[in-house]
Parts: sequence; C-alpha cells; structure tokens
Amino acid sequence: MGDSPDRRAQQAIDTAQADLVALSEQLHDDPELAFDEHRAVSATTQLLERQGFQVTSNVAGLSTAFDAVAGTGPLSVAVIAEYDALPNVGHACGHNIIAAAGVGAGIGLAAVADELGLTVHVLGTPAEEGGGGKILMLDAGIFDDVNLAMMVHPWSFDRLESQCLAVDHFDVTYIGRTAHASSAPTQGINAGDAMTIAQVSIGLLRQQLVPGDQIHGIVTLGGEAANIIPGTVTARFMCRSLTIEGLGKLRSRVEACFGAGALATGCTLTIEEIAPVYSHMEQDPDLLSLYRTHAESLGRSFLADDAQEPLPTYSTDMANISLALPSIHPLLGIETNGAVNHQPEFAASCLGPSAERAIHDGAVAMALTGIDAAADGPLRKRLLEK
Repeated sequence: MGDSPDRRAQQAIDTAQADLVALSEQLHDDPELAFDEHRAVSATTQLLERQGFQVTSNVAGLSTAFDAVAGTGPLSVAVIAEYDALPNVGHACGHNIIAAAGVGAGIGLAAVADELGLTVHVLGTPAEEGGGGKILMLDAGIFDDVNLAMMVHPWSFDRLESQCLAVDHFDVTYIGRTAHASSAPTQGINAGDAMTIAQVSIGLLRQQLVPGDQIHGIVTLGGEAANIIPGTVTARFMCRSLTIEGLGKLRSRVEACFGAGALATGCTLTIEEIAPVYSHMEQDPDLLSLYRTHAESLGRSFLADDAQEPLPTYSTDMANISLALPSIHPLLGIETNGAVNHQPEFAASCLGPSAERAIHDGAVAMALTGIDAAADGPLRKRLLEK
C-alpha cells in the first residue's frame, strides 16, 4: 500500500490499538445501563479528544450522547459507538467492543480526512438495549448531514447479512384491588390472574403467528405476598416482526390478549411505550461489499453468507438509521466457546485476544470502507446526493 491513505489509516489505528483495548476493558469492567452511561461517555470522549476530535456533548438533548468530529470535507461519514450494558449480565452484547472499534475507525479516517474530502463523525449513541438512542438522535436531526453510517456488532461468528426484526418495547400494568387471600378473597380483584390470562392467550396466539413474528416478556412485579390478592402487577414485553407493517398487525393482536386479561378479571389495563419503534434494516449493498473485501483481507470469512445459511435474528435501533441513509451493520465474530449474545459467558468473551483482534479488524475494515467510499466515482457521487 506504500504511503497510501489505506496504509496511513491503518497505521493510525495500529498506533492507537493499546488505547482502544484499554477503553474496551474499562467499559467492560464498569457496565452502565441505558441513558446512564456517563462514565463510558467520559472515557470514550477523552480518548477522542486526545486524538484531536472536537467533541460536542449532550446532543439531541441526551446527556449520554455525543458527536466527535474531525475534518471538514463534503462527504460526511458517521461511525457509531454504542456503550450501554445489560442488567445483571453487563456487556453480554459486546458494546464495549462496538465503542472501541468505532473510535478506532474514526481515528483511522481522521488521519486521511483532509486529503479525501471527509468529515468524520464518531457518534456516541446511548441506550441501544431498549431505549432507542439512535432513533431519538435521528429525530433530532443529528444524522441530517451524514452521508453514510457504519458500525460493527460482536457475534459468535462473522456475518454480513442478518434478519434484523422490527421491534417495539412496552410496559403493561394491571390494577385490581388487594384483599386478604384467606379471610376476604371476594373483596379482591386479582391483577395476577389478569396477567396469567394474558400470558396464556399470548402462548396460544403463537400457534398462529406469521413466520418471523416473536413475542417476549417478563413480569416485573407479581405481587407483594402470597396471602395478599395482587392489586398491581406489571410486565415488560417486546413484539418483533419482519417489517414495521407486520409489527403493527402483531401488536394489535397482542394488545387483544392483554385486554382479555382485563376483561375477564375486572382489572384496569395500562400499556405504556418505553422506546421508539425499531424498524427492520436495509444495509447498503455497495458499502457492505467494500466492508467484506477489507474484512477478508484481515482474515475474516463469510462462508456462511455464501452458503445462505439461516440468518441471525436480532433487533437494533441502527435499523432506523439504515432506512434514512446508506448504512452497514455487519456482525463481527469473536471466540465464544459456544456462548451466544446476552449470556454471561458471552460477556466474558468480550475481553481477551479474540476481542482485541475484533476491535482492530472492525476498526480497520470500517476505515478502509470509508476511504473507498470517499474516492471519486459513482459511489461517492451517490452518497453525496443523499
């Protein structure tokens, strides 16, 4: 590569690798939940500032969102950093790797931004795990001047494509009336029974679900004591579907199940949205092809894509970004010894040599993808027309 932009970008990432690994380890050892990632933001932005980025904090009115900028060129590239963790299992979705790889890609692109006509954004996006931080930032106009967006996501193997499902998140509350379960049960209105009826109804509904539709939920408050008729019961649920349109149809059927619980018991029912709706994803094929080329040059393999093996399924607020502007969200394999995302064993796999390699490979592959996109030609022209 000589002294090409590719070479200089990779050298910048290689030089920063120790700092990127340290950032990943710091986030991993100090997990923070959605919209509360203050220490993660501090660590991430401090590293970006040391690398010469100009950081704007509290973007979109979110205290844990930021925009770190380098360069002033006409083609605006956003690399996404996620850093929220999961309750109890910490970084079992590898967001520490996402943040470090995103910062690394930003550092690589910043090293060549001026000569390639780039403005490089590293966007810190909070609350992917159910809060929809990217959607809130999209609605606030943070992506308005961005021409393309990239991120990688740790997985137990490399994949380019996946089945990203549209999803909504909501809380359910039944209000009945407490009473002594032995001496005055007839005075109670059992909110626990209402939730049981709803869950049974949803279980029966699953037989008729359209392929790709999914329903998940947990009871977050089931009552106070065994001898008290539950007066308040709450739950948190998610519905997923292949498309936004399918999600709307599924949601109406699920709400009917919750309504059945209220009707049968006499409880009142409240359903509260807790995040914006996540859409399905449409990755940009040209950008994804470039990413593949560079990831393969680093030793990554996409044989599962070539063999058209079943697609991994998940949901992410990056999907909404993909419908608004050209974007990619490939899966970045790490060694997990059979563990899958959202397991404690997966969190443990997000540290160590395999995770460190993923940080490096993800950063380099994204940076080189951005460099190719910046080259004069049809792709740059198309991106600038966004």
